[in-house]
Amino acid sequence: MLEITVHEIKGHCPVYQEGDRITIKDPEIDLNKTDALCTHALSTILHYTTILEHDWIPLALGLTSEGDEDHAYLQCVDPGKPYTDGGTVIFKCRKLDDD
Repeated sequence: MLEITVHEIKGHCPVYQEGDRITIKDPEIDLNKTDALCTHALSTILHYTTILEHDWIPLALGLTSEGDEDHAYLQCVDPGKPYTDGGTVIFKCRKLDDD
């Protein structure tokens, strides 16, 4: 199971607030443990969820740095100002023990 938390927002995001979370237990998004969903963010997040849930290797995937291997970092595809009215969201992902 993966917990993906909104770590930082650069600009304005109409969907997320810092601290919001998404919980994924492959192949299901646990809607009871998920605060919000955005299609822009899902397009990035879903590329990594299956491999991270089954083979936790964020350093090898280039999704973290040495010393922080307990987390993977993902980013929404919205570039924010001056290109759009939105903002870029940085997500922090960690693997949880299955309930």
